[in-house]
Amino acid sequence: MPAHRVAFLVYDGVTLLDLAGPAEVFKEANRFGAGYRIALLSPSGADVTSSLGVRIAVDGAVTAQPAHDTFLVAGSDIYPRRRVTGDLADAARIPAAAAGRVASICTGAFVLAAAGLLDGKRATTHWQVAHELAARCPTCHVEPDAIYVRDGTTYTSAGVTAGIDLALALVEEDHGPGLARDVACALVVYMQRAGGQSQFSAPLRGSPPRSPALRTITDLVTANPGGDHSPGALAKHLNVSTRHLTRLFHDELATTPARYVESIRFDLARALLDQGHTATQAAALAGFPGYESLRRVFARKLSISPAAYRRRFGTARR
Repeated sequence: MPAHRVAFLVYDGVTLLDLAGPAEVFKEANRFGAGYRIALLSPSGADVTSSLGVRIAVDGAVTAQPAHDTFLVAGSDIYPRRRVTGDLADAARIPAAAAGRVASICTGAFVLAAAGLLDGKRATTHWQVAHELAARCPTCHVEPDAIYVRDGTTYTSAGVTAGIDLALALVEEDHGPGLARDVACALVVYMQRAGGQSQFSAPLRGSPPRSPALRTITDLVTANPGGDHSPGALAKHLNVSTRHLTRLFHDELATTPARYVESIRFDLARALLDQGHTATQAAALAGFPGYESLRRVFARKLSISPAAYRRRFGTARR
């Protein structure tokens, strides 16, 4: 079997797990018959230092290497906060032009975007900075809930460990589900995790409304999520019509009164599940009519059930 050349672009401040996680997937795949040849490249060919201070020895510079079958850009905490430098953008653009497929791990998507490689494409990155990626690359359709996204031969993945999910998908693409499953089992990871990355995101923290009247309503709901918060009941608190209240929510919060109440109850239910409450208890304490109502909201927002969420996030102890 001919070798499949995989190159990782690394640079000072790179997140070590963005490199180590996917690289381990390809290395493990070789134990089951794959032929990946892994190279670490930096913009200048000089060794780099990771965000942890660990020195990474590279195999050379991107310009000195032949075309690669798969070219991956690891992420860093640096570039969502700063503009990607020209030399780093060039270091991604040059090999990407000849690579069979191009991918980013986590915030490596910012490097691809700076190189013009995400223009007009679908992409994702860590949920915390997805809005920033969308602002920097207006022609890119950012999907903040995706674990990874494929658009043609361009792949992007969500935060940190999602690089492992992406690498497994690439291995499956090359060698089929059987070998990819063997790798996942050997690494003790999911072949495909349930739900999107919104299940890992922090609870909703929107800006407070500008209108004092609307702030009165949002404070009321937040203070007592389980109360009677039908649109009619909320409108009575302000002595306005339901239609006027709905217009206030639409203009300031881009949602409806019912959706706002649901989001507050949903956030409370997540917190209760994190604390160890059962799904039925969380539904009652958060103000949902019953478990089934909570289950439907979880399915719509996270693509998993409340019970599955509790098992996954309730505790790290077995």
